[in-house]
Amino acid sequence: MAESELHVLRARLEGGIKNKAARGELRRGLPVGLIWGETDGEIRFHPDEAVTGVIAAVFEQFAVCGSVRATWLWLRAQQLRWPLQQAVYLHGKPGEITWVEPAYHAVHTTLTHPAYAGAYVYGRTRDEHYLGADGALRKRRRTLPRDQWEVLIPDHHPGFIDWDTYLANQARIGSNTRPRASQPGTGAVREGSALLQGLATCGSCGRKLAIFYRGPAKTVPNYYCQGSADLVDGRGSRHMNVGGQALDAAVAEAFLAALQPVALQACLHAAEQLEQGHDAALDQHRRQVEQARYNATRAERRYRAVDPDNRLVARGLETEWNTALQQVAEAEAELARRQTARPKTLTPAERAAILALGDDLGQVWDAPTTTDKDRKQLLRTLLEEVNITARRDDPDPHARLVLRWKGGAISELTVPLRRPQPKIRTDDDTVDLVRRLAVHYPDAKIAGILNRQGRRTPRGMSYTAGKVQGLRHYWGIPRYQPGTTSASAEGEPLNVTQAARQLGIAPSTLLRWLNDGFIAGEQVTPGAPWRVRLTSELRGMLTDSTPDGWIALHHASRALGISRQTVLQKVKRGELRAVLTRTGRRKGLRIEVPTPQEGLF
Repeated sequence: MAESELHVLRARLEGGIKNKAARGELRRGLPVGLIWGETDGEIRFHPDEAVTGVIAAVFEQFAVCGSVRATWLWLRAQQLRWPLQQAVYLHGKPGEITWVEPAYHAVHTTLTHPAYAGAYVYGRTRDEHYLGADGALRKRRRTLPRDQWEVLIPDHHPGFIDWDTYLANQARIGSNTRPRASQPGTGAVREGSALLQGLATCGSCGRKLAIFYRGPAKTVPNYYCQGSADLVDGRGSRHMNVGGQALDAAVAEAFLAALQPVALQACLHAAEQLEQGHDAALDQHRRQVEQARYNATRAERRYRAVDPDNRLVARGLETEWNTALQQVAEAEAELARRQTARPKTLTPAERAAILALGDDLGQVWDAPTTTDKDRKQLLRTLLEEVNITARRDDPDPHARLVLRWKGGAISELTVPLRRPQPKIRTDDDTVDLVRRLAVHYPDAKIAGILNRQGRRTPRGMSYTAGKVQGLRHYWGIPRYQPGTTSASAEGEPLNVTQAARQLGIAPSTLLRWLNDGFIAGEQVTPGAPWRVRLTSELRGMLTDSTPDGWIALHHASRALGISRQTVLQKVKRGELRAVLTRTGRRKGLRIEVPTPQEGLF
């Protein structure tokens, strides 16, 4: 057969398949819960109520929580099993059902498959051929968007939901998808405290606002736009960045005010949900008990039908029967536990208490049992968008909020904003002083020097070692390294304790001489510790014995006929010679009094 004939045959076969699919009669694998009927193109529900019941419960729960993951977690919390069905194409003969733990992929596929909405589809994927890195021809399958499907026949067969609900569910699932790197925030309800997450948009560019949290515990919401940034002082600045606490409070107040007229009806609906919340799960557990009993009965019939002498087969069937009986006992115990845990019917007093909450919705809104996720889900029942425009340059800074309600109504709010606070920074003089002190002293000593000089932090607080360390890190000032100071030609500067130890005197004595001015000392800044250089001149001023003729300060004052302060000033100016005696009973300052010369007359 020629290659052209094979091409014609293949084209005719593909044409026949597409024509049959266009009529909705091409039999292909159906998702679990749907089977083919007897006539051409007929699709029916699965005859097993346990299968259709769990699928219907999935769609009902998604309408409540609005998230695929939340629906999957609900299935796991209720300990419901998930059906798997073999793909068969026979008339009216469904494949065998296998019950397994629910998987996220299975729940997502169920919520996104158009067959559950009563639509017949064909051509949702396309096979593409391409060359791999090794040069080999490879094939990949791509999922096509809805407008590129080859065949789409809505209302083709009965479905669990209608087509409009299916489209709304797909839009909701699409908005819940986590964004890519360059896209703004997600619309899925999260656990954070930002109430407008997924609803807030920028008043300048229309983008969805992203969220970050501030504060010591990272719980204070802030909204910002990921649009183009403006340059301020050479740094990028977002054209939209506003705190979220005041905005959330204003929107919540407007929401509660809009909900007030229907508060009683909402409370009645809440009371009904309290009574009927577990019914869907209980019905599915009852179906599982029925299925387990049927499997046990079937296993019993198979065991009794076997020849007793054929022990090889009888032992296997007996084990299967025992396993089925154990599954029945487990299913019945779980059903009994669920029935016990079901909320009881409200008494008239409890119903009256719930209805009384309609007069004070704020109490319900602020209740500790109402989570941030619950508040955000409530907001989304009425709000579609909150457009925020921050006007900080106006004389009265404020944020303009445009609330778009479901149904088309629009309302506006004005929320005052905090005035821009002046920048808090340490003065340059203190920074320069810390830079000079860090060469000689550790952070704790620097903090003491700054406090003795009466300096304060920009917030009016005293300095501590931690605050000095933070200041150094901010300005890139290296910390003090002991032993790294360079020695000058006149000797290495030492503190009072070290210098007194080498000179053989008490530190208090050396400090007194420094204060009196007899010994030259250094201070990096007033209030800083004294630093003394042990020069040869200083060492020469100290002696172990008093020279002959040198007298104490008070004797020198009397001999010269001047005050003690005047004597000290003369010593400092070098007009009088003095030594410091460091040993013996006559230790201390000794002054040489010049001998008076006899006059000519």
